[in-house]
Amino acid sequence: MTEQDLQFMRRALELAENGRGYVSPNPMVGCVIVYNEQIIGEGFHQIYGGPHAEVNAIQSVENPNLLPESTVYVTLEPCAHWGKTPPCANLLVDKKVKKAVIATIDSNPLVGGKGIEILQKAGIEVETGILEQEAKWQNRRFFTQIEKRRPYVILKWAQTEDGFIARTDFSSKWISGTQSRQLVHKWRAEEDAILVGKNTALHDDPSLNVRDWVGKNPVRIVVDSKLDLPRSLRLFDGSIPTICFNSKISETHQNLDFMNLGDSFSISTILAELYARKIQSLIVEGGSSVLTQFIECGLWDEARVFTGKSKFGAGISAPVLNQKPTESLCIGEDILTVYHHG
Repeated sequence: MTEQDLQFMRRALELAENGRGYVSPNPMVGCVIVYNEQIIGEGFHQIYGGPHAEVNAIQSVENPNLLPESTVYVTLEPCAHWGKTPPCANLLVDKKVKKAVIATIDSNPLVGGKGIEILQKAGIEVETGILEQEAKWQNRRFFTQIEKRRPYVILKWAQTEDGFIARTDFSSKWISGTQSRQLVHKWRAEEDAILVGKNTALHDDPSLNVRDWVGKNPVRIVVDSKLDLPRSLRLFDGSIPTICFNSKISETHQNLDFMNLGDSFSISTILAELYARKIQSLIVEGGSSVLTQFIECGLWDEARVFTGKSKFGAGISAPVLNQKPTESLCIGEDILTVYHHG
């Protein structure tokens, strides 16, 4: 591994990041093609169902005759199976590239070393493990879905300086500032789905869409086991695909799916159903009871907690995480504390 290897793989990781929020349930992937220590092509996976990073990178090369003497840097093992697009490993073989440098192996059983095997059998030199941890972290949602068979779960809440998530009447506006709220909308655009409990839906009547940022709306999810919520709430307006997990009915309307989990109603069965629907990541925005259930089950990966300047004196206590934070930073006048589970 040389400094140039690191430089080109860092560029590939930068490119991959451009696919965030658009390629799920596929992973984000970036690709850089290098000839004589110069980049001659680059690309990334732009949208689910569209060409993969290797395809876009190869198509950007002005002189394809250079490919047999070129090295391809790619952040994830090239796919070896037919999905919505042909196998990328076969494409690299067809183009007779000289070498492939791969950040990390794909843990998807459909790939899992098969892409590397195709390249090596064709006589292409393969090197792996360049910035492997960075590549795995970038695609932690993808790897969680594959390896744990559930979405990557992000808990998010705002709490007052004295530790309350809402007042005794369940009202909470506004604990965090405008900059924090804009950041939350950016996060929503990056994840597949967003979940709230019955009390948050009833008392806040949230839209759970992306307004202060540009991007797609996540699938909305509400947990209402007894179907107590009025259908007049914004969550049921049909404007965005929405799932209502309950223990009474299963029926589908336009953009609205009532899913009866029956006696198996639990956080784990909710996550199993989301996994079956190929939802790769989930933001849980409350309330305190639902957030605490995820924490007590240990079914979470990341928590993002805003602490504002206000004090309620009394109210509904914020969830408690019995572990050290991994990061703390200022967002306007708020403090954002980030935790990672495990």
